Amino acid sequence: MQPSRDISRLIEIMARLRTPETGCPWDLKQNFATIAPYTIEEAYEVADAIARGDMDSLKDELGDLLLQVVFHARMAEEARCFAFGDVVLAINEKLIRRHPHVFGNERNLSPDEVKSLWEKIKAEERITRPSADNDSVLAGIPVALPALTRAEKIQKRAAQVGFDWPDVQGVLDKIEEEIAELKAARSKKESEEEIGDLLFSLVNYARRSNVDPELALRNATSKFEQRFRGVERRAANAGRKVEQTSLDELEAYWQAEKQHTSAGD
Repeated sequence: MQPSRDISRLIEIMARLRTPETGCPWDLKQNFATIAPYTIEEAYEVADAIARGDMDSLKDELGDLLLQVVFHARMAEEARCFAFGDVVLAINEKLIRRHPHVFGNERNLSPDEVKSLWEKIKAEERITRPSADNDSVLAGIPVALPALTRAEKIQKRAAQVGFDWPDVQGVLDKIEEEIAELKAARSKKESEEEIGDLLFSLVNYARRSNVDPELALRNATSKFEQRFRGVERRAANAGRKVEQTSLDELEAYWQAEKQHTSAGD
């Protein structure tokens, strides 16, 4: 079988991999639940390629993510639930429905007005979608989202119906309150709860500041990683490993790395 640019070839390859007796034993063993972690992993690898500005990797990672879509659609077709074509039809319908300013009569909307219209249409969709949970404003927010992202989405939904601080100072006061409660914690359970409350409040402040908390933490972690690797290099240049270096020396290396990388902060 020859590769092709045609999506139908990918669908055909997936069908071959899932064909009993002649297909791939590993692929045949999989189900929605076992494949889901790979789907999440591939989405993160797409984001990583974008963050690194690596277009060759992005091309490959988008292919891997597309494979996940085809894989799930194939299993659904085998279960006689839906097929890949139904997935394509559903997203076509959704895009047209959610862009009346492009495909309908709405015109000359600002980006903020487009965003508000998008959220309004999504809210209307939730009302009509069959679900035991669709009475809640918070319905449809996936539990499997990264914790910071899910916290932000829940806060945004609550804010849409007026459940929000009147100004950002209220959020800052809440952060200070949570820090005080964390300091007063006397057990692991209490500390865990207060840390969670503090993180939730910090996400709230990020939201009010138009900052993506997930991206902010990712960038902070990358900055720490870059600087720590620099500390390792400085220790190696001195003929020692990090674990063989005194804390005072490590702090000096760290401060040197901060100065070295501060221009990129």
